[in-house]
Amino acid sequence: HRDKPAGKKLHKCSHCNKRFKERSKLVVHLRVHTGDRPYSCDHCGSSFAQQGHLVVHQRTHTGVRPYRCDHCGSSFAHRCNLVDHLRIHTGERPYRCDYCGNAFAVRKSLVTHMRTHTGEKPFRCQLCPMAFSHSSTLVYHVRSHKGEKPFPCGLCQKTFTTKQSLKCHEEKKHKRNCTVR
Repeated sequence: HRDKPAGKKLHKCSHCNKRFKERSKLVVHLRVHTGDRPYSCDHCGSSFAQQGHLVVHQRTHTGVRPYRCDHCGSSFAHRCNLVDHLRIHTGERPYRCDYCGNAFAVRKSLVTHMRTHTGEKPFRCQLCPMAFSHSSTLVYHVRSHKGEKPFPCGLCQKTFTTKQSLKCHEEKKHKRNCTVR
């Protein structure tokens, strides 16, 4: 048994030539090319290339939110969401738009904002030619094709495609001030 030279990446991917220090990391990486997803969720059947990704996914079913904010008590399923949330308390906005100077606490918000400048609409409807800059807008749009209205009013049973539409309805028709989030 020979010792590996410190810091050398000896294990090379035959598909893309990426190198890894540990063979186990190469094995996981190869799943990118093979599509192998050996870890399956017992609840919904979703499958994952890495066991850790399955563990995190399962929190959507169990409701476990192990990352708690010491400032306000909010809790999160993912550590990265807690890190983003903490910026609400610190006021830190490290992601700045090069076009207009607007700053954001979360990188994803900057990426989404940039589409207002570039006009990029990466979310395409498979049922018609429409395209959208936000994934959530595509979700609402697809509901219009399918006739889905998953948000019922508890007072009159009218149904809506979005929580926001339901909230507006309740405020206007039932004079009810709701805090839908």
